[in-house]
Amino acid sequence: MANLTRFNPFDELASFRPLANFDDFFKGFGLRPWTAADFEPRIKVDVSETETAYGVKAEIPGVKKEDIHVAIEGNQVSIEAETRTEKEEKQGEKLVRSERYYGKQSRSFTLGSDIDAGTAEAKYADGVLELKLPKKANGSSKELKAQ
Repeated sequence: MANLTRFNPFDELASFRPLANFDDFFKGFGLRPWTAADFEPRIKVDVSETETAYGVKAEIPGVKKEDIHVAIEGNQVSIEAETRTEKEEKQGEKLVRSERYYGKQSRSFTLGSDIDAGTAEAKYADGVLELKLPKKANGSSKELKAQ
């Protein structure tokens, strides 16, 4: 006599681990899953410091000067850029492809001292935004020494 076993459709789900080897899911498609580690910020920033001011160089290629906004609150600096890209590809009179992209990119960071926003300067040329951010004169800075 043959052995009878009871079929339970949930047995396979109990051993299912969806994130155990997530990369294998994309192997046959030639794709990789997007993760936070793969993200590289579009606005790249270099910050330098002197006794009296901070210097910031931000690479924002392909953006018009009027589409860049900088906000300063205390010691926090925010840079926002609005991008627009439109491409059309024609063969004779026939439109073959048309692509449009509209978006915003932003970058915020905190500096060690408050900024004097009234005397801050900005210059944008060749895709590079240069900021001169003077430190506030009455800003309190204290160096701590370990005991």
